[in-house]
Amino acid sequence: MKYVLVSGGVISGIGKGVIASSCGLLLKTKGFKVSSIKIDPYLNIDAGLMAPAEHGEVFVLDDGGETDLDLGNYERYLNVTLTRDNNITTGKMYQSVIAKERAGKYIGKTVQMVPHLTDEIQETIERVARVPVDDTNEKPDVCIIELGGTVGDIESTVFVEALRRLRRTVGKDNFLQIHVSLVPDIHGELKSKPTQAAIRDVRSLGLSPDLIACRCSKPLDQKLIDKIALYCDVEPSQVVSVTDVSSLYRVPLLLESQGLTDQLIDVLRLKQSVISSSLVTRGVQTWNAWKELTISRDHFFKEVRIVLVGKYTDHPDAYHSVFKSLEHAAMACSRKLVRIDVHSGHLEAAAETESPVAYHKAWHQVYTADGVLVPGGFGVRACEGMISAIKTCREKNTPFLGICLGLQLAAIEFARNKCDLPQADSTEFNSDAAVPLIIEMPEIDKTTMGATMRLGNRATHFLPGSEWSKIYNLYRNDPGSSMPTANGTSPFDASNSDDTSSATKDIPNHNPTANGTAVQEPSTTSDPSPLIINERHRHRWEVNPAYVEKLESAGMNFIGRDDSGKRMEILELKDHPFFVGVQFHPEYLSRVLRPSKPFLGFVAASAGILPEIINGKGRRASSMGNGEP
Repeated sequence: MKYVLVSGGVISGIGKGVIASSCGLLLKTKGFKVSSIKIDPYLNIDAGLMAPAEHGEVFVLDDGGETDLDLGNYERYLNVTLTRDNNITTGKMYQSVIAKERAGKYIGKTVQMVPHLTDEIQETIERVARVPVDDTNEKPDVCIIELGGTVGDIESTVFVEALRRLRRTVGKDNFLQIHVSLVPDIHGELKSKPTQAAIRDVRSLGLSPDLIACRCSKPLDQKLIDKIALYCDVEPSQVVSVTDVSSLYRVPLLLESQGLTDQLIDVLRLKQSVISSSLVTRGVQTWNAWKELTISRDHFFKEVRIVLVGKYTDHPDAYHSVFKSLEHAAMACSRKLVRIDVHSGHLEAAAETESPVAYHKAWHQVYTADGVLVPGGFGVRACEGMISAIKTCREKNTPFLGICLGLQLAAIEFARNKCDLPQADSTEFNSDAAVPLIIEMPEIDKTTMGATMRLGNRATHFLPGSEWSKIYNLYRNDPGSSMPTANGTSPFDASNSDDTSSATKDIPNHNPTANGTAVQEPSTTSDPSPLIINERHRHRWEVNPAYVEKLESAGMNFIGRDDSGKRMEILELKDHPFFVGVQFHPEYLSRVLRPSKPFLGFVAASAGILPEIINGKGRRASSMGNGEP
């Protein structure tokens, strides 16, 4: 097993996640199987109870794990399906060690940070790194480990020691460290002193970086590269310049152009590995598709203006996966994405007197948008502004996509204005609502908060007779992934793999797709079996089944439901360019080369090309060896 550690110095938020993901992608393009682990040195068990305005979005995995958003980057870049174990936190490690102590595993010993906690961390890394994460169902060749925070912080000290021990255990040929450091531009001159100090700090803790990734605003000249190499005791070829680029999707191209892939292969002795020819072919095809799509992105001239109406717009990472999904869909539609974030509080009546400039600017942006998206969230704050925006989209035929809370608010708006239920509300906002249109799911734990929502990969069944639906046809007519599968055939070819995930293996006619969305094709026999999809969920409230008939009689169609048929998953208005709400979070399964279907349909409708996308004529073709779009 080979390990690549990506650590950071000088400041946090320096781009370790993108660099780690890019390294993994570059290795996959050479045919290697790659997994990823994110280490977060905080005491929380997981990210589930963290505020998005402070920590950023919570990324949900197939198994329901609520994790750091960097795991979303890993899945998007590497086209893998990770588990909650791939996110290691201080809280998890303490919890595990304490549980073992209480069970008598350390009987007679004084349990200490070293060696007991460091051993627990090392054992966890080695165990998780070997778990298959892709459609080959084979042990990965390489595991990319990202150490969160900044080396030298007191919080990460025990992890640094554990990683030092891991390097000693597995040997230098099986462990490579990339240290990401800032080279600031001071009055037009790039300064290397912060990087020199960062390398000195990490070496004082027992680690010795093999490669130094220098984050900078412009390329390093050879003189500065030589200086960093001299004072940090590495070869000039081991200093990589990671400059600002037009798109994060260009970072892998930037690293490849500086020989990073060859460096990884040489240091880790990966040339000695036996690689499947089918994986090599897939790697080449993936790299060609990635380059074509990301390079062509800079040459899109037609714009599509998408307004995101949310309550966490002040924090750039709160809707990270939503932003990425919009980018994926825009690239597939050959459009330049112009995203405008509108704080929903600025759309409320009170803002007209309290902040008139912000109020009128926000409404102007909504009225001039090509499409409006209302994402997930919790709490009553600023929800009336979202409801007002949804009403405008419905009445003015502006394409609309509501996700999770967005679906619930769309149902509330429709009930109030089309079903003569002006008091319709959510019990999340008003526990004594006269018309409880949105209610807490009965099976939800009312006393414990952590990991008690409806989480993870769940099935949604399209109702018979949904053939008119735009979202139905986007899923049904999926031309297949632009990401090649292990044997180079379409992911919708049932012969792709003999293995399927436990969540889908018992579904008849199940065809696994490259991004993990399970699809059951409608039966070709006399039994008109409905389309079934799997998407990831994270919610505590749902549409009250008692009001569904009234809503549907007024024209709101709940075309997608859960296994029981009682939980509403997808709503859609029939006579509208695109008005769709989904209870699940489609952004968690969107991929660069395979955009999420709700996002693809929404952006296509906003760009005025939805019929072409549904018919498979408007989506960009990738230069794939198998001819897939």
